[in-house]
Amino acid sequence: MKLKIIAPVLMVAVAACSGPRVLGGSHDVQVVGGNALPAPTQTDVAEVTRQYLVGPYDKLKIDVFGIPDLRERIVQVDASGRLAFPLAGTIEAAGRSPNDVAELIASKLRTQYIRDPQVTVNLEQTVSQVVTVDGEVREPGLYPVIGRMTLMRAIATAKGLGEFARQNDVVVFRTVNGQKMAALYDLRAIRRGAYSDPEIYANDIVVVGDSQARRIFKDVIAGSSLITTPLIVLLR
Repeated sequence: MKLKIIAPVLMVAVAACSGPRVLGGSHDVQVVGGNALPAPTQTDVAEVTRQYLVGPYDKLKIDVFGIPDLRERIVQVDASGRLAFPLAGTIEAAGRSPNDVAELIASKLRTQYIRDPQVTVNLEQTVSQVVTVDGEVREPGLYPVIGRMTLMRAIATAKGLGEFARQNDVVVFRTVNGQKMAALYDLRAIRRGAYSDPEIYANDIVVVGDSQARRIFKDVIAGSSLITTPLIVLLR
């Protein structure tokens, strides 16, 4: 993405702490004042129609036909995306469709002397409000938004920063009223109280230490030392 933003705009944007007025920009990006991304609307966080994949904390109804002890069992997927089922043991469920999970359970049951097990898996309850945490974190993935989630908590949910993560290079992508936005944060500044830990909402994408994500801001900043407040931009 090519950006054309002049230096005076940068100086105003870095110092800005007022409302979300547009300070300047190009055909691709506009720098916005304020120190936080606006909250998404209800429409923005509505789930997009897509094939459902099992995720952490989902509850599944698993039924093995003809085995009374294995009929209509409600099983919850744990935080790591695994579930435990009698005779089948531990199943890696996250990222698979319910049919895929059923086939995996059936395959494992065959090793326990159950001939041709007929397994069905249906979604009982889902945590549809999820945030994507990617980049230099220990366990990238989709994580449920339970209660109030902040940027620091989202990263902690992904088991924290990776060994080589750049703490001054954390980008949050969000859609607000149909408009794509991005914000650049410095975790060190948050820890020392330079600005508050921003709230994270469902459908946000958090990218830690990714040079391609930071490239959005490459013509806006000359270096990380200039970022004393979050840098908020509108994407074209």
